[in-house]
Amino acid sequence: MYTKVPLSELNSRMVRFRQQMDRSNPGWEITAVFSRINQYYFTGTMQDGVLFIPRYDEAVLWIRRSYERAVEESEFPRIRPMNTYRDPASLMKNLPGTLYLEKEIIPLAVLDRFLRYFPFTVIESADSQIIKVRALKSEYELSLMRQSGKIHQRVMEELVPGMLREGMSEIEFFCDLFTAFINEGHQGIVRWGMFGGESILGHATFGVSSLYPTAMNSPSGNYGMSPAVPINGSPDRRLCKGDLVYIDTGCGVGGYHTDKTMTYMFGKSIPAEAIEAHHQCVDIMNKVASKLRPGAIPSVIYNEIISSLSPEFLENFMGYGKGAVKFIGHGIGLTIDEPPVIANGFNEPIEEGMVFAVEPKKGIPGIGLVGTENTFIVTPKGGISITGDNPGLIPVW
Repeated sequence: MYTKVPLSELNSRMVRFRQQMDRSNPGWEITAVFSRINQYYFTGTMQDGVLFIPRYDEAVLWIRRSYERAVEESEFPRIRPMNTYRDPASLMKNLPGTLYLEKEIIPLAVLDRFLRYFPFTVIESADSQIIKVRALKSEYELSLMRQSGKIHQRVMEELVPGMLREGMSEIEFFCDLFTAFINEGHQGIVRWGMFGGESILGHATFGVSSLYPTAMNSPSGNYGMSPAVPINGSPDRRLCKGDLVYIDTGCGVGGYHTDKTMTYMFGKSIPAEAIEAHHQCVDIMNKVASKLRPGAIPSVIYNEIISSLSPEFLENFMGYGKGAVKFIGHGIGLTIDEPPVIANGFNEPIEEGMVFAVEPKKGIPGIGLVGTENTFIVTPKGGISITGDNPGLIPVW
């Protein structure tokens, strides 16, 4: 029933994580993994439990619910049932004083319950070590991302133009768009690493909706369904002739995502200056992609691009007004928003097999957000797009 993550894949990830911990924290002795995404990465199953990774012993996944499902769908060899944290604690002897875990993720209440049974006195972070291991994709992972990219390309480059109808609302279109993605093989959910991030697909907007502020760290926004659900699309905004249609969505297969943005001109052309700005964004994406080679430094790429742009173009670049963001691309994998980021502060060389979504965009007053986004695999020849190469602004009339 399930396509299981191969045991060889799981073993490789565990080896690389231990090597990363040895380099960054030579005295480490044990790590605990609580998040379901990271548990999936290391074990091939997403359950309610905790994964212990000792430095010198075998890793063990303890499951509260559902042990039966975990055993059925995972190739990970050491899965144990538990009722509470008391169960593993009663069997784990001679524990060190320091525990490494995902400080960016675990709620304090969960940590408090955990520490009732475990004598750890110092808590250190393993977040960066885990994400560095996840950043370098295996061929198995890349194959899933390529499948996602093919779905992305077909839906957004081939199917969307036939779905747009004058008078339809953003949320009507969003529902049609979601159905199309599901029918083509999308996993049905888009996962975020950032705290509070949530999404079904992403942004599907008409006209200036894409310029509306958002809490997400994204160049684009939308009005959403309500203040309680500020995502998906508005039930009130309807498609009119002359609208710029802007779609920024994630897609996923087997847990692994791609990210893509496409734009469309509905009914008639948008103004020439907006078209020119759009084409400049496409040129920027292609320049960034050409620099995605092993050894390149993300912050250097970012500053080379930014310094090449005129002050006029930088106004409303990467977002509208105060909503502009300070990056032009980001890593992607089991979540949409993974390090490394093409931005200041990311100074370690990238490696072959890393994957980036590159998304230069610019807000145009009264029109919306123009620009583009595709997902690229780092290779010695530069970034290779796995989500297509249509430049966007597809005419629909």
